[in-house]
Amino acid sequence: MIYSIDFEPIAVRQFRKLESVIRKKLLPKIKALAKNPRPPGTKKLQGFKNRYRIRVGDYRVVYQIHDKILLVLIVEIGHRSDVY
Repeated sequence: MIYSIDFEPIAVRQFRKLESVIRKKLLPKIKALAKNPRPPGTKKLQGFKNRYRIRVGDYRVVYQIHDKILLVLIVEIGHRSDVY
């Protein structure tokens, strides 16, 4: 099954503010979530019912998985010191 990927408006702004080198590293990882929304190394965030994060170097992508509608919703993107 292939999931759709969508972004919260704040995640779009955060992604656009990143340097192009960082965006080029993040984009393949985000696209890969469509095939496997829970890749190895994924962590479920405590205190949230349905939030996960993946690491890409010093950056984090926080997202929600909606299995019933096959959607991965990107909630937040940023440096590890800013995301949590």
